[in-house]
Amino acid sequence: MSTINNSRRNFIKTAGTLAIGTTLPISLVELAFAESSQNFTFAYISDAHIQHIKDNRFVRNWDRGLIRAVAETNLLTPKPDFVMFGGDLAQLGSKPELDHGAEILSALHGNVHYVMGEHDYYLDLGEYWGKLFGPQYYSFDHKGVHFVVLNSIKTYDDWTFKRWPTAEQRMLEMADLDNPNGSPFMVGEEQRVWLKDDLDKIDKDTPVVVFSHSPLQKIYKGWNFWTEDADQVQALLQPFNKVSVIYGHVHQIQYNQIGNISFNSVMATAWPWPYPQAYAQAEQYLPKLTVPMNRADPFFDRDATGWQFINLANGNLDLDYTLYNNTSRIVRYNTDKKRPEDVAYQDEKARIVPQTHY
Repeated sequence: MSTINNSRRNFIKTAGTLAIGTTLPISLVELAFAESSQNFTFAYISDAHIQHIKDNRFVRNWDRGLIRAVAETNLLTPKPDFVMFGGDLAQLGSKPELDHGAEILSALHGNVHYVMGEHDYYLDLGEYWGKLFGPQYYSFDHKGVHFVVLNSIKTYDDWTFKRWPTAEQRMLEMADLDNPNGSPFMVGEEQRVWLKDDLDKIDKDTPVVVFSHSPLQKIYKGWNFWTEDADQVQALLQPFNKVSVIYGHVHQIQYNQIGNISFNSVMATAWPWPYPQAYAQAEQYLPKLTVPMNRADPFFDRDATGWQFINLANGNLDLDYTLYNNTSRIVRYNTDKKRPEDVAYQDEKARIVPQTHY
């Protein structure tokens, strides 16, 4: 481990470019470490929301978003070490939706890891998901980095097991946006105990990356941009020198720094969400470092949706956002300020005013 950590302190960036357009394969920045065997990139696709209509018919737009992401990921140069899918493969958690989404994802080249979203979970509490993709939470190691995958969209047992007459009603209630009948997400005691035991085996100098669906922060409760036990999960991660949390669910670019923990969201391949403060006069805690972008335009259903290519250097994440109908974005970790920042739009004077077609 000490050899790997030493090599990570002596990395250099190669002269790479992010080429966006009709020319494929896409060429992206690769990070070269002192030991070439430690070069490390992975791709992240999230929030497909495959929606079943009838028989073999599905909402085509959501299909096309995921199909395009898979196709372009397969054409990446350099090829990522692995691919993550960040949750909400289905819209209402049905077998046809999950099967159809799994069929599309099966075209991905290389190793794929999966995070569960609430839209995948609340119909049968993840039973069919488990048959397709395996456990709801787990960890793995790759090139000196410890990765943890959590099911962060569980909630109180009373809400889950005692409130709804049918599983379908429970799924609809949790899937409904801004629903007063919803319930806040959480990791839960069982997983926190497991997480503590898992992390106790890891050296504190080891970079840790946590994949969750919800933010593992308390941002905006009305849309469940919120994890009820986020503080307790963060406390388990605080002893490590470098921790990154990557999450989906919010369908927008967010980033934040809390102590030693960097937070980065990933985009959806289905649709963009507006920012909470543009929607309601309600208490919200949007992270201070989040930068508004030129979105969302309701006349373009692909505006600001996309996928990400992630470089892991010295334990810190750099994200290249490839967006369908908007300027691509790069979020880099600023080692001087010790926080993630948007390369082009961090300065308030450079920020683009959100579109107002409503």
